[in-house]
Amino acid sequence: MQIITSKENEMIKNIKKLKEKKYRDQEHKFLVEGIKMVKEALEEKEQIDKIVVCEDCINDNTIDQELLYEIAKQDCIYVTEKVFQSITEVTNPQGILAVLKKENGEEQISYNEDIIVVLDGIQDPGNLGTILRTIDSIGLTQVILSEKTADPYNPKVVRSTMGAIYRVNMIRSQNIIETLKNIKKHQYEIVATSLQTEKSIYDINYEKKVIVVGNEANGVSKEILELANQKVKIPMPGKAESLNVAVATGIILYEYVRTKL
Repeated sequence: MQIITSKENEMIKNIKKLKEKKYRDQEHKFLVEGIKMVKEALEEKEQIDKIVVCEDCINDNTIDQELLYEIAKQDCIYVTEKVFQSITEVTNPQGILAVLKKENGEEQISYNEDIIVVLDGIQDPGNLGTILRTIDSIGLTQVILSEKTADPYNPKVVRSTMGAIYRVNMIRSQNIIETLKNIKKHQYEIVATSLQTEKSIYDINYEKKVIVVGNEANGVSKEILELANQKVKIPMPGKAESLNVAVATGIILYEYVRTKL
């Protein structure tokens, strides 16, 4: 078993570059890290370019033998702890990460689901990852991201999804207004979240709806609000004036679930 011992190894330097969006876009690859994420990538039959394993994790049984057997079938490279620390972004890494090829995701919007979620300028990686995880948890299979929304392949987003990134089709829109107008032609109504309304998320039905949630600081853009058929808010009887966008999205999506029970 050959072990890479230098941080200046060309392969290691190329893996490090994938922490930056421009290189992820150029190479059409991204990083996933941790035992659970790598295991799910194998189970979901993702396109794995290579798997990197820290030699110490083999010696101390951090990674179980069954997983080691499966990753050995892939293009697997082994590195020292020093080298692994140079490529990880986790404070307490589990000693395994994978380079995945970006799926050539289906860019066509599916109109087979009751609701379509649109993210308008979500910037925080943790919020974006949590929202993707929530979308996956209720059985939806797609999300539309505006051009101003953070890169879903950012390592922090990927970690926050807890595997949802493998199952949710992420459709990037270069012109969100035109995308929404096209969705409307399929008899969907646009529902935008806004504090400037008296209508509650409990006042609407959730059939053929596009749920738009907006930027952490500014909310849904003015242009989308003007296009929306309805504006809704979450009732807040306490003193807080707003909710974290990931929390708010979860509340709305689980109101949809409740109406389907």
